[in-house]
Amino acid sequence: MKLGLNIALVALLLLVGSCKEQPKKTETVTSKEVQEPAYHIPETWVANRVGKAKERLNATDAGKIVWSAMEAHGGLATWYNNGYLAFRFDYQPLDGSTRRNSYQTIDTWNNKARHTSYADSTAIFGWDGKEAWVKAKDSTAFEYDTRFWALTPLYLAAHPFILDGEGVNLELLPQKEYKGKLQDVVKVTFGKNVGDAPDDFYILYFDKDTHINSATRYIVSYPQYFPKGGHAPEKIMEIVGQKETNGILLPTGLKTHWLDENEEMGEYITKIEISDVTFIPEVPEDYFSKPEGAKLVPAK
Repeated sequence: MKLGLNIALVALLLLVGSCKEQPKKTETVTSKEVQEPAYHIPETWVANRVGKAKERLNATDAGKIVWSAMEAHGGLATWYNNGYLAFRFDYQPLDGSTRRNSYQTIDTWNNKARHTSYADSTAIFGWDGKEAWVKAKDSTAFEYDTRFWALTPLYLAAHPFILDGEGVNLELLPQKEYKGKLQDVVKVTFGKNVGDAPDDFYILYFDKDTHINSATRYIVSYPQYFPKGGHAPEKIMEIVGQKETNGILLPTGLKTHWLDENEEMGEYITKIEISDVTFIPEVPEDYFSKPEGAKLVPAK
């Protein structure tokens, strides 16, 4: 009888013990299944690209200033390793002309973009690296040139990181005082086959002490706007705020002015708000490709 009780007791203890251990086994399996998504560009590729950019930029005085600015803004390696850049860009002309307000995701490695209208989440447009496309209920969803605008916000908001590629020409200009502080000044031009508007140029102000981008002067020479050649009058963008996200310093707002005859800020013409900045490790497959039902937007 005692033997029977002992056997029963042992069996009961084993049963209780197994019940207590079961949750631990479940937790272990669960923890293995939950994995953080990873960016698809290998770190070795990033290191190679950054190394080449560093060597190329540091070969000239203008390039050295741009490289120092990249480091001050968080570093080119961080820029690429962070993944896809997402943000809202709200471009508001003060003369009442067309507002451009969209959420966008940028493949910074391949210069691809996908925009979603702030007003209508079903209205989208993008650039897949070779072709521009748009998908919307009607033409009123985007009353502006979506091909031109696909990468324009990146080129307005992401200096100096966009200057690491081939076909970018840098020229050192005389230092200039801006808002009471001495600035290193670099002019940026592009090769003939770079983008739809290779005649565009930028003149960038970098604080001499901090190397942070303080202001950006630029022109627009997009052939669709200027079919007979030429360009719009030069503008200057005042950077009115900056915020660090995942180690990268980007503007939170820009104020665009006409550049006056003294190369100073003239009439204030456009308010730009940049918000919801984040980096995304992965996006759906073919995210930047033309979706079903979309139309191509050819160069004109």
